[in-house]
Amino acid sequence: MKTTSQSEEPSPADEPAAEISDHQSAVIAGDAAPAPDNLPSLLEALLFVAPGEVSPAMLAAALELPQAEVERGLDELAEAYARAGRGLRLQRHRGRVQLTSAPEAGRFIERFLGLDAGARLSRAALEALAIVLYKQPVTRPQIDAIRGVNSDGVVRSLLLRGLIQEVGRAEAPGRPILYSSTSECLQYFGLSSLADLPPLDLEEPPAEAAAGPEGALPSNS
Repeated sequence: MKTTSQSEEPSPADEPAAEISDHQSAVIAGDAAPAPDNLPSLLEALLFVAPGEVSPAMLAAALELPQAEVERGLDELAEAYARAGRGLRLQRHRGRVQLTSAPEAGRFIERFLGLDAGARLSRAALEALAIVLYKQPVTRPQIDAIRGVNSDGVVRSLLLRGLIQEVGRAEAPGRPILYSSTSECLQYFGLSSLADLPPLDLEEPPAEAAAGPEGALPSNS
């Protein structure tokens, strides 16, 4: 799909370097020209042609605006999508943004693209994924401890599906890998950001009930 853009006004011929330097300094200091009235529309266009997630700083550089103005424009765009019930949503994850389809359109998109609607996550995978979402970054031993069973296979499956990702190693014996959720994970659950997760209300079960008969834990997922 072809896109069009307007050319910028040329810098004065007698001092082009000074013009660029002054403008960049103004952007950094937040003293650049006021954001255009159509900023949300401009951001929408940039996000539409972006190959994936981008940072607000990248958008600010492209528009030659302070990042604070871009953040406000992104908030306006997200509110406009939600208010009008549009088919798109603005997704935020780990400091980056992208356009995604509205969750309510999911089954129609699957049908239109001929996707396998039956490829759902197992209960074990959902358990592990929920732990990652609420506890991230988290290690596999921590997931094992919460679930009470070995989660090696489940973690590998979630990695292959692109729902979790490796983000480093913990400062602990053996330096276990740390995992966090991905933007694909948020899209799977129809979330615009981690802030949309429902509050986690954990009530500690009685010790006897948590341990089971004679303190035994389940042997498999």
